[in-house]
Formats: sequence, structure tokens, C-alpha cells
Amino acid sequence: MELHQIRYFLKAGETLNFTRAAEQCGVSVPSLSRGIRQLEEELGGQLFRRERHLTHLTDLGRLMLAHFSVMSSAADAAKREASDYARLAGSRLKFGMFASIGADVLTGYLTALRDKAPDLELHIWEANCEELEGALLGGEIDIALTSSPELDARIRMTPLFREMFYVSFSPGHRFEQMNAVPMRELQGESYVKRLHCEFPSNLARLGVPKPYDAVNVRYVGEREDWIQSLVRAGLGCAVMPENLPLLPGLEMRPLIEPEVFRLISLATVAGRPHSPAVAVAVAAAKHFRWPSGGRL
Repeated sequence: MELHQIRYFLKAGETLNFTRAAEQCGVSVPSLSRGIRQLEEELGGQLFRRERHLTHLTDLGRLMLAHFSVMSSAADAAKREASDYARLAGSRLKFGMFASIGADVLTGYLTALRDKAPDLELHIWEANCEELEGALLGGEIDIALTSSPELDARIRMTPLFREMFYVSFSPGHRFEQMNAVPMRELQGESYVKRLHCEFPSNLARLGVPKPYDAVNVRYVGEREDWIQSLVRAGLGCAVMPENLPLLPGLEMRPLIEPEVFRLISLATVAGRPHSPAVAVAVAAAKHFRWPSGGRL
């Protein structure tokens, strides 16, 4: 038996009128009659008794009406649950983010993720890259955006884009006359240091292990708005990634000799089966148009 035959039978049993039942099912009367007749042949008995203009359920019809009502409700529930599963309704994704990713970049990706899974419940956990690594392995988060150049071998990295480092400074600084700032020009400059900054680890990868030895660290802070406010006030310069939003009045120039960059990747635990929520987050990341300036 087919679900459409059961639907025809239930509607005819509800209306006791084949014409109205066919209209409500969106089929012709012959199609509805044929479907019910095939159902009767499979069940081995009549479901309806038609007397002139009156239609009645037979005893078999009344018995089947109860069973088929349950089957139809179960089929409808299965369709609803399948639709919810496809939309990830009720699913939760614990997503780790490193603090210095640009807000526009992040919201662009999260918008793309919402389009793929509009009912996904997203919990964002902000931390530095080392903490993200531990949280991933410990199961505290499901997936993470990270800029760490090296992670535990148990973590699978999906590279997304490359982001250059710039030096920021206040208007009137000598760097304003340069198109790009060689690393050696930072020697002796007053500097505003950001806690948990990935700049030193990315420089170490290029063979420059102690970048802060060349500058005079005057201020150390954690909040990005404070860091940028100190730089804007002329209290020092700071290194920051190119896609980080800037306060009005700040200037930026790319760092060169060497160029310093970080690789932004999506991190999951290797060998751990992807939940539907993780799978859709990975798919969204692979199809999202990440910043093109340093794209892989």
C-alpha cells in the first residue's frame, strides 16, 4: 500500500463523499477511486459501501480508519522531524573564536551559517588559541576558528584565508610618510602591547623570535578598544591584523621585511564524527567568501 492511497481513503472516510474527497486531495475522482480500489484489493475487502448518493464505511473500513489514522499521523510526524533535522531545529553548536578576528569577517560567516541552518542555536566561546585547543580536545566546544600556526596533531585544520599584519599609529607619526613599514623601523618605538596577541608566534615562524625586544613596551592591555584608544592618543604604536575594525582617526601600514601574516583555519578534532551541526558549519566555512586580500 502507498501513502497516497491511505490519504485518499482517510479523506473519503472523513467526507463520505468521493467528489469532495478528490477535490481536497487535489486529484480527479477516477484517480481517488482507483487508489481506494487498489487498497481494497490489497486488504481483501471493501472499505466503502456506496448506495445511490450515500457512501458508508464498511466494518473493515471503520477498522482500517483507526489504523490508517495512526499511520498517517506517524508519517506526518516523520516528515516534520526530517524537516527540522534538515534545518537543525533544536541543535546547538558550541563554537570557539579567537578574540582578534575581525567583527565583519565573523558576522559575514555567521550570516552564511544562518542561511544554511536558520534554526541552529549557536553558542560562541571566546578565548585565546591555546585555550581553544584544550577546549576542543576536552569536548567543551565542537569547532573553532583559530590562527595558531601549530596545534595538537589530534586536531584537523581546514585553512580558510591568510591575513597580513599591519602597524597602527596616530596621525602625524613618522610612519604616515611610508607606504609600508619595514620591521627594523619599529626599533625603539613606544609600543602598546596586547595580551594574548598572536603576532609574536607568527613572527617566530618567520625566524624572528623576540619581536618585543626591539620596541619600548609602554602599555599592556587586553581590551581592544583600550589598545586602539591609547594608539590614537599617540601613546605608542601597535601591531594588528588587517581585518580588525579600527577606531576613527587611526592609521595603518603593512609590515614588510619580512611580511608577517597569520593563517586563519577551522579546527575540529580528527577522528571525531561530525554532528549535523558541525558538518553544516564546516560546509558553510568552505563555501563562504573569506577576505580576498590574503586568500589562499
